[in-house]
Amino acid sequence: MCGRYASSMDPEDIVEEFELRTALPPGADLPRLAADYNVAPTKDVYAVLTRPPRPSGDGTGSPDLPAERQLRVLSWGLVPSWAKDPKIGSRMINARLETVAEKPAFRKAFASRRAILPADGYYEWYATDAGLSQSGTKSGKPKKQPFFIRPKDSSILAMAGLYELWRDPTRADDDPLRWKWTCTVITTEATDDLGRIHDRMPLMLTRDAYDDWLDPAPRPTPELLGLLRPAAPGTLEAFPVSTLVSNVANNGPELLEPLPLDGLV
Repeated sequence: MCGRYASSMDPEDIVEEFELRTALPPGADLPRLAADYNVAPTKDVYAVLTRPPRPSGDGTGSPDLPAERQLRVLSWGLVPSWAKDPKIGSRMINARLETVAEKPAFRKAFASRRAILPADGYYEWYATDAGLSQSGTKSGKPKKQPFFIRPKDSSILAMAGLYELWRDPTRADDDPLRWKWTCTVITTEATDDLGRIHDRMPLMLTRDAYDDWLDPAPRPTPELLGLLRPAAPGTLEAFPVSTLVSNVANNGPELLEPLPLDGLV
């Protein structure tokens, strides 16, 4: 799974990377989040998606206007449109590639509400031999060592995702907060060089797949699945980081400082 990641880029960098063509209303600014080095479920995150432009306020867009690539702020943890309780989103932070096209919670979003979640990299926890006696029997809980995984070239990590809109029945039609925007990260089996840390990893999109993935037009399922490929061998690097990241209250660039690998695994 992907349960934590880091996102410290400025929105202007996202606009450049994903060639956003959003025409902002006069006086409007790009959505802006503080740098977050410990993104956890239910937090607000950046998402790149394609929607009709918003005529005004925080509406969902006009279907009569041409779609455009936008930068939005969404809550991490997808809430299906049919959900009775939005708290279900905390359990929907990941969608498995193997079932994303059929699972009721994700299949409609997979068909027409695809997104890219930009990140610096993501965290996974590796269970070390610490906590085992010399005979190999457990003498306590195995120590879990966090690793940070990022592109070797320090480029933006473009995680494949989905987004959904949930209508809050307790809010009036003219309430700008009546729609809750949420998202999920699609995961797959980890590649060989990362599988020893964790058996799952987020799917990353290459630049040549951005346009097709973000296009909301109907496409055959096999064609969409074909856009989702594990990271090419050697494109990512992983290194151990402080266990401070295990507490979501800790948040700062120091969480990304590499630790010596000797003696950890």
